[in-house]
Amino acid sequence: GDEKRRRLDSNPSAGTPLVSAGRSEVSAESYRGLFGDGLGFGEKAAVLAIDFTRAYTEKNSPWYCGGAGFGVVDAVKESVELLELARSKGVPIVYTKVYFESPLDGGVFVQKIPKLRTWTKDNPLTEIVPELTPGAEDTVIVKHYPSAFFGTPLAAALTARKVDTVVVIGCSTSGCIRATVLDGMQHGFRCIVPRECVGDRTQEIHESNLFDMNAKNGDVVPKRVVMDHFRGL
Repeated sequence: GDEKRRRLDSNPSAGTPLVSAGRSEVSAESYRGLFGDGLGFGEKAAVLAIDFTRAYTEKNSPWYCGGAGFGVVDAVKESVELLELARSKGVPIVYTKVYFESPLDGGVFVQKIPKLRTWTKDNPLTEIVPELTPGAEDTVIVKHYPSAFFGTPLAAALTARKVDTVVVIGCSTSGCIRATVLDGMQHGFRCIVPRECVGDRTQEIHESNLFDMNAKNGDVVPKRVVMDHFRGL
């Protein structure tokens, strides 16, 4: 039926190792038959653009992630047309950014990573990259922790709009993307991650987290799967 087709079409990578170096092939085989079934798209999707800020794309930034094929710079480029298409189809888009104003903001997170204390509201590195400037109808949420859902009104806002599926793009794959996908699943959302539209600092960490998210929390798919879904709306 339609549900089965949505599941299969949305997850061509199910059962295919996303990590393919050395011992990882053995690890991937141990997952087969246990993890990795596709969830597919539900009835209504939104896009979550997680922390696509200048901190990760400007070469003079200590947070810069420019690795070809897995870094944030390439993920930004790949996300331009996806966001444009989503906007043209009336798909809700929610951006997140991170900055800290109060000494209480960030809690143990900034104790663990003290350099995050430099991410204040007036720090230009916390601004969303100009290539992906939010539109007039888009929403921007400030968060203080890795997950876009933790301590924010995101889940309630999406539920109020009858959204049941979130397409998660942004950075970093192993940090805020993974935290958001895990939290999204726990809030009852189907999470779809177009692999070209997320980025991280190292390829190995990027790939291993894509693999594990696809196994346990959501669907990691080629960008074209999401584009095709949006074109059909």
